[in-house]
Amino acid sequence: MSDIYDWSPENSQFWQSRGSKIASRNLWISIPSLLAGFAVWLYWGIITVQMLNLGFPIAKSELFTLMAIAGLTGATLRIPSSFFIRLCGGRNTIVFTTALLIIPALGAGIALQDRNTPLWIFQLLALLSGLGGGNFASSMSNISFFFPREKQGLALGLNAGLGNFGVTTMQILVPLFMTFGAFGAMGGDPMTLVSSSGTLIGKIPAGSQAWIQNAGFLWLLILVPLVLAGWFGMNNIRTEEVSPDIGNPVGAFGKMTLMLGIGFLTAVVGLWLLLPESANGSGWGVPKEIVLVFVIFGTVYGLKLLPGEIRSSLNRQYRIFNHKHTWVMSVIYTMTFGSFIGYSAAFPLAIKVIFGYSHVAVDGVMTHSTVNANGPSALMYAWMGPFIGALIRPVGGWIADRIGGALVTQVCALVMVVSALGVSYYMKAAYASATPEEHFVPFFLLFLVLFAATGIGNGSTFRTIAMVFPKEQAGPVLGWTSAVAAYGAFYIPKVFGEQIKATTPEYALVGFAVFYALCLLINYWYYLRKGSEFYNP
Repeated sequence: MSDIYDWSPENSQFWQSRGSKIASRNLWISIPSLLAGFAVWLYWGIITVQMLNLGFPIAKSELFTLMAIAGLTGATLRIPSSFFIRLCGGRNTIVFTTALLIIPALGAGIALQDRNTPLWIFQLLALLSGLGGGNFASSMSNISFFFPREKQGLALGLNAGLGNFGVTTMQILVPLFMTFGAFGAMGGDPMTLVSSSGTLIGKIPAGSQAWIQNAGFLWLLILVPLVLAGWFGMNNIRTEEVSPDIGNPVGAFGKMTLMLGIGFLTAVVGLWLLLPESANGSGWGVPKEIVLVFVIFGTVYGLKLLPGEIRSSLNRQYRIFNHKHTWVMSVIYTMTFGSFIGYSAAFPLAIKVIFGYSHVAVDGVMTHSTVNANGPSALMYAWMGPFIGALIRPVGGWIADRIGGALVTQVCALVMVVSALGVSYYMKAAYASATPEEHFVPFFLLFLVLFAATGIGNGSTFRTIAMVFPKEQAGPVLGWTSAVAAYGAFYIPKVFGEQIKATTPEYALVGFAVFYALCLLINYWYYLRKGSEFYNP
C-alpha cells in the first residue's frame, strides 16, 4: 500500500515493529534516485571538458556558462521542491521528479552527437538539467519525516552523502562510457579527440575516438528502473503533520509542474540579465549578487501567487521564514553544501584551465593558451574530491549525533579557512608558471582536505537543523537551506570563470576563505556560545 495514514516514528514500539522497515525501504530507494539527480545536474562539468578535448567550436568562457546555468536553475528549483512533500506526498514527488530527468538526459545524448549544435541548445539542456538539482530539497524533506530525531543525523547524512555520490559516479562513468560505443548504432557515431582526454584508468591520446553523447544516454539505463522502483516501493505519509491532503497522483504531478514552472521562469529571467550577449544573454552585466536576490525572492513570492490549496499550504509552510534560525542555518549550510556542490561543478574545468596550459610571457604579456603536454588530466583526478566529500558526509552526521552538530561544524569551518587559503596560494603559483604541473600535488591534496571538511560539516548541519526546529518545520527548513546553498553550483563556477578570465584565479579562494571565517563566527555566536538559545544542538 503506497499511502500510510498512521505514522509515529518517535514511538519506540511502533518504530521497532513497523516503522524502521518502512523507513529503510524508502531511504534506499530515495538514495539512488537522488544520486541520478546529482549526476544529471552536474554532468556539464565533465561534458564541457570533453567538448574542449573534441574541439567543439565554443569559447571557454561560454562553456563555463553551461555549468553556471545548470547550477542556478537547480538551486532555484529547490525552492518550490522544498514544499512538495506536504502538497504532493513523498512517493508522488520522488517518482515524478526522477522521471523528469529523462528529458535532459535524452536531449544531451542527441545534441552531443554534432559538434555544430548551437550554443543555445546546450544552454536549454543545461537549464533542464537543473531538475536534478531541485530534487535534493524534496528528497531530504521527505526522508526527515520517516525517521525519529535521534536517527535523523545518520539517515539524512546517508541520503545526502550517498545521493551526492552521484557527482563521483558521474565523474567516473561519463569519461569511461565515452571511450566505447556502448549503445551501438542507436548511440550514434564517435568523434576524434583533438587533445588528450582521460578516465579513471588512464590517459586517452589525441586522435582516439570518443562517444561524448553517451554522457546523456547512459543515465536512461538507471532512471527508468528507478522510476518503477519508486512507484512500487515508496510511500506517501498521509498524516496531518506530513501530507494530509495530496489528492490523486495526476493532480500531484500537475501541482509540481506548475510550481517548477515558476522556478524555471525566474531562473531564465535571471540568467538573461546575467549572461553576456555572446552567450545569448542581455549583455547588461547585472551583478550576480543582484540576480541571485531577484531569483530567490521572485520565486518565493511567485509561488505565493498560486491559487487555492497550494497558496494555503505554502502560507503554513512559509512560517519557517519567521524563525531567525532559518536564516542562520541558511548561511552555515551554504558554507558546507554550497562549497561542496560549487567545487564539484568547477573542479574539472579549473584543473584543465590552470594546469592543462602553460602560462608564459610573450613580449611581456602573460599568455595562457599553450597546451601543457605534462599537465594532469582533469577527468582522471576531478572525481576524487566529490568522492571524499560525499563518502564522508554520513560520518559527519554520525559524529554529530554523539558530540553535537555545532561543535563538528566549528572544527570544519576552521579547516576550510586554512585549506582554502592554501589552495589559493598554489593556484596563484601555477597560473604564473610555464610548468604549472609542479604545483599540482599540493593544490590537489589541499582541495581534497577542503572537500572532506565540506562533507563532514554538511552532515553535522543536518543534526543541528533536526534539533533546532520542530518536526513539521524541519523538513521545509532542510529544503529551503539546501536551496540557498545550492546556488554555490552557480556562484562558484561563475567566480572561477571571472577570475580565470582576469588571470587572478587565486582571488576566488581568498574570497571563499573570508566567507568561511564569517560562518565560523556565526556558528559560535548562535550555537557554541554559553548562554545561547541552542547550545551545541
